[in-house]
Amino acid sequence: MIRFIATDMDGTLLDAEKHLPEEIFPLIEQLHARGILFAPASGRQYANLKKLFAPVWDKLIFICENGALVKYQDRTIHLDPIHDTLIKGALDEIRALPHLYPMLCGTDFAYIENSEMPFFQYAMLSYTNCKKVDNLDDVIGKEDICKIAVYDEIAAAENCIKVLPQRLPQLRTILSGFDWCDISSPTANKGRAIRMVQNAFSLQKSECAAFGDHMNDYEMLLACGYPYVTENAYPPLRKLFRRTVPSNAEHGVITKIKEILKEE
Repeated sequence: MIRFIATDMDGTLLDAEKHLPEEIFPLIEQLHARGILFAPASGRQYANLKKLFAPVWDKLIFICENGALVKYQDRTIHLDPIHDTLIKGALDEIRALPHLYPMLCGTDFAYIENSEMPFFQYAMLSYTNCKKVDNLDDVIGKEDICKIAVYDEIAAAENCIKVLPQRLPQLRTILSGFDWCDISSPTANKGRAIRMVQNAFSLQKSECAAFGDHMNDYEMLLACGYPYVTENAYPPLRKLFRRTVPSNAEHGVITKIKEILKEE
């Protein structure tokens, strides 16, 4: 019996134009009525996810910032930030490399110091609470930093992911999209966040389903008894999980949730 469903957003639940399918709202109401918890699990910030799911936000568990922050009914139930002493060094390493643009993702706001396009546009699109500052160093210590998102002008899999892990051995660096990688606390990931939710709500792994499309979803998929990847998923991830659903453009997650509701 499924009692918990988590899904990634970009490339998974959101369509190719990054729109949330309207069908998700009545489906969440049905899940809630049957006692099935639903969790958006994303690299996005809490403010952005809460806005996207405004009609049903109080019924959801929000796994934000790739698992570094978990919120339920505006309460923080899990937080795993980057230690302040590591942030300045990480920023300096990122700035030393061409084609990379860093963003500090705090518990309340995201911060950028660059205004180059398309980075600036992408930052403002994905982060509802986003501030442009003169220098990201000035933000350190003002609020907990959940992750450093790095936009790569070339392609994250071909460029930054090949160099940043070696330069930042005390932190976790993971691909989060075609042109993004995320740097976080070494223990922060969606899988650990899922396990925290499982403990808090007395859930068994066999009662949990998850949907994902990229490597930042790997631990989340492992933490659930029913892991699904979309047909458009990053090929290395697809090789690791045999259960698939149609692509995000075909609303594969919506289709599978409907099937789960019928089975329940």
